[in-house]
Amino acid sequence: MRGFEARGDMAVAQLDSEERAVVARVIADVGLLLSGEAFGAQRDGVEDFEDELFAHVRGFEVALSDPEDPAVLRILPNAAPTDRQVADEFRRLTEPELRAIKVDRLRAIWDALSEDGPEWKVPADEAMATAAALTDVRLVLAARLGIDTDADADALYREIEHAENAAATDVFASLAVDPHRVWLGMVYQALTWLQESLMTYVMRDDV
Repeated sequence: MRGFEARGDMAVAQLDSEERAVVARVIADVGLLLSGEAFGAQRDGVEDFEDELFAHVRGFEVALSDPEDPAVLRILPNAAPTDRQVADEFRRLTEPELRAIKVDRLRAIWDALSEDGPEWKVPADEAMATAAALTDVRLVLAARLGIDTDADADALYREIEHAENAAATDVFASLAVDPHRVWLGMVYQALTWLQESLMTYVMRDDV
């Protein structure tokens, strides 16, 4: 995987077929969380990786319309946390349009990742929308992983590093490692890095 770099009037990242499949799947699952509708058929070849790559995201898109789901509240927070009646009324008036905007951003990423080849191309005028969509995905992952602070994220990264180091030894099987958490954490880490590279592109001086 290579982060986003400027190329002409667009930002371009490099992902191999498995990386594209994983990111596309997580993007589609967050879209399903928001809209209740699948983006479409799996990309060609994704089914070949299904058991190996996606075992830890089955059920990731649960609680499709539950406003009390912590993942939903991260990306669609209550306007009045202490007044449920006001919060519900505000949600009724504003949420459909907000969900639609967020789903459209996610679908644009899914479409881009569904194209053949290793390059993920983001036109300059879509970079901020793409970054916003990645924020939504990271917020959902953070909710599923129990990340509320920078310290929580740092602890997760240490956990991932520990698991990766142990995987190369014969003590891995005896460690109390949650493969589901580590796998989702690695996706969260990768998306954070990709988003940072995209924001570096947005904030570059040569524009």
